Amino acid sequence: QVQLVESGGGLVQAGDSLRLSCAASGGTFSNYDMGWFRQAPGKEREFVIAITWRGSRIDYADSVKGRFTISRDNAKNTVYLQMNSLKSEDTAVYYCAAKLKGNVDLRTSYDAWGQGTQVTVSS
Repeated sequence: QVQLVESGGGLVQAGDSLRLSCAASGGTFSNYDMGWFRQAPGKEREFVIAITWRGSRIDYADSVKGRFTISRDNAKNTVYLQMNSLKSEDTAVYYCAAKLKGNVDLRTSYDAWGQGTQVTVSS
């Protein structure tokens, strides 16, 4: 099973951009659809964005449409989350996850998770 490690989190100001990376190892990365979830303090972990194994389809949460995008480099076993026009409500721990099947926006569909990276947006 694939192992995932996120990086790139940090403290930014509202309106700034940030790019998160998620490096995979121990599995065949190109077989997996990849997603990003986030969890704010006191809230449930929620779906943010996902990309299919071939990169042919991207699904977005309404809250990030037009601001966030996802990409992947199967040669580097890495998926990226580009976050633009960040808002204070984007503050959360961001997790990348990998799945072979199931609905993109359901946590239970995902087979592997990273440890998370903190993103804090100050207003």
